[in-house]
Amino acid sequence: MILINSQGSIKMIQRTLHFPSLRKFLLQPGYNYLSSSKIGAYNGYTSQPSPLPVPSDEDEYANVDWDSLGFGLMPTDFMYVTKCDAGQSFGDGQINRYGNIELSPSAGVLNYGQGLFEGTKAYRKENGKLLLFRPEENAIRMMIGAERMCMIPPSIDQFVDALKRTALANKRWVPPPGKGSLYLRPLLLGSGPVLGLAPAPEYTFLIYASPVRNYFKEGSAPLNLYVEEDFDRASRRGTGGVKTISNYAPVLMAQNIAKSRGFSDVLYLDSESKKNLEEVSSCNIFIAKGKKISTPAINGTILPGITRKSVIEIATDLGYQVEERVVAVDELTEADEVFCSGTAVGVAPVGSITYRNRRVDYKTGSGSICKELCKTILGIQTGSIEDKKGWIVEFD
Repeated sequence: MILINSQGSIKMIQRTLHFPSLRKFLLQPGYNYLSSSKIGAYNGYTSQPSPLPVPSDEDEYANVDWDSLGFGLMPTDFMYVTKCDAGQSFGDGQINRYGNIELSPSAGVLNYGQGLFEGTKAYRKENGKLLLFRPEENAIRMMIGAERMCMIPPSIDQFVDALKRTALANKRWVPPPGKGSLYLRPLLLGSGPVLGLAPAPEYTFLIYASPVRNYFKEGSAPLNLYVEEDFDRASRRGTGGVKTISNYAPVLMAQNIAKSRGFSDVLYLDSESKKNLEEVSSCNIFIAKGKKISTPAINGTILPGITRKSVIEIATDLGYQVEERVVAVDELTEADEVFCSGTAVGVAPVGSITYRNRRVDYKTGSGSICKELCKTILGIQTGSIEDKKGWIVEFD
């Protein structure tokens, strides 16, 4: 198993790995996955970009009301697609027109949920260049998930190159600076036909895109969360720590119930004791008291969020004491602030949490830790704050 801690270093647990050569590369002393040419070479992948559609001057932007943009699917022009058989490696993909894909009724993803997804965003700078935020982290997380789900992943090089090509092909759909971003959704699917329970014989890696802005209907307003005790998001030794598609539909019932009661989303507890915080339906959770920030430690049931990881690093740089630990639900009553983090939500303030019919309100707005962290991360993502960590990939 590949483990990546909050500081970005890679550790390995000597367990069954489907990628012995990859393990050899990652275990090299001083190996830095930000320079990923060796992993690209391992998968036999060399970028060979096909000619991409370039919009004319009159077509610089799609016909979109950018000021009214929310977080809903707005199909763009093109998507990236590549396939490979089990035991092989993905070759160079193609940029195709966005549209439906053909799957066998017996595809592994349809019958047994053998699928993974990622999410990242492309931002437009004032000079027209595009920016990606830590895309290699998404690639590594997909590789970890692929090992857990017995799938073939794209290499880090191919993953990042595919993101660039998809964003460039859909550049007219990237919102103007300050108006949102182009959400990129990589999918890894067990697309081959299979009847008995087994890994699929073929895999499809594709990326589609949609312009987006605020994830929650509240926009940038504080969220109101409900602590869920009747449903679990994940269990020990399950798949809660990887971004498999099968983790998400099960939260819909609890989420729908909470929203019908006027809440923004659900905050889940651990499945064993029901005493400790885990995460919200689609994002990680933080609590703050004074200069101390705490977040539930990654333990196999919590998704290792890339925004979460970035919040921890930036908060530490800003002088906060950050702890990754078991966070008891009872600590919600003592916290000054609570906030969420995720690719889709960014860093979002929580205005209140209701637990066992008791509502606790939290500090939000000007002077809050959440606002400081949100401003810093968004500034790095959009290029308005200097990237001193090498997190940004700029391209055109």
